[in-house]
Amino acid sequence: MGVFVFLPLVLPLTAWPVARLAEQRLHPRTATRLLTGLAVVMAVCSTVCLGLLMVVGTAQLPGNPLPDGWSDPEVREAVPYDEVAGKLAIPALLAVLLTCGRSLWRHGRVRRHAHRALAGLPGTEVAVLPDEVPYAYALPGGRRNRLLRNRVVVTTALLSCLEPAERRALFAHERAHLAAGHHRFLLAVQLAARANPFLRPLRTAVSYTAERWADEEAAQTVGSRRAVACAIGKAALVSRGTPVPTLAGIAAPGPVPRRVAALLGPPPAMRSWPSVFTSVGLAAWAAAAGTAVSALSSANSAVTMVLILHAATPL
Repeated sequence: MGVFVFLPLVLPLTAWPVARLAEQRLHPRTATRLLTGLAVVMAVCSTVCLGLLMVVGTAQLPGNPLPDGWSDPEVREAVPYDEVAGKLAIPALLAVLLTCGRSLWRHGRVRRHAHRALAGLPGTEVAVLPDEVPYAYALPGGRRNRLLRNRVVVTTALLSCLEPAERRALFAHERAHLAAGHHRFLLAVQLAARANPFLRPLRTAVSYTAERWADEEAAQTVGSRRAVACAIGKAALVSRGTPVPTLAGIAAPGPVPRRVAALLGPPPAMRSWPSVFTSVGLAAWAAAAGTAVSALSSANSAVTMVLILHAATPL
């Protein structure tokens, strides 16, 4: 297994260049899908390797429930610096599980509370709340409870700040979030960043590209890029954003001036994969190579560890 078990923990660094360049050079739809895929695969690989290291570390603790053969020198020699790395992996993996579980619990709690708050309103696609605080967000429905449908939540305070064309842009933006399932992308990269802090730049990038994706869809729907830009600018000035980062909204925190500037320019070109002869193409291929090496390293380490533990387990 050797040093291969450590590679998935640091290979997310290879995705940093593409996280920045994808925001600027790729179509938002392509960038969102590419970065989310990279983040999820790398997070899974690093978590698997943490689990393998934790097995070695746990086997060295007195009174552990693991078979005695798992603490043999032959098993420990499979991991470099086993005394340090193995024991450090125990709190690290527990922290990953705790933070990811907390994020999932908070996301589910906010969604449930938001749906309960709308229980007394008409069951229309758009829910207008009589609230003096201006905000709007896309509330996805429930997969288990079919009665919970996708809804756009907006307050009267925010609507009063917008012109009719800007209101149409607002609704188109939030509907685009729901239609494309942006909350899934945002939740996936948030969990990935919790699993490996080196993936935080990808989470930040996806938060931006998902909003840009909805911006472009809204511009096509209303037929005016300027109206969408004005709606974003006004909403960002008066709104407090969304109740949780995985619920997308037009006034999501981030580089709003860049979104407005992009809408005031020409629409981005749609490409399925960037050319290798460009900077973003080189960065994308480097990140893809890093992801492939991470997957191979974690698979190799897992298979090797299973074989070693099987041989060390008394019959």
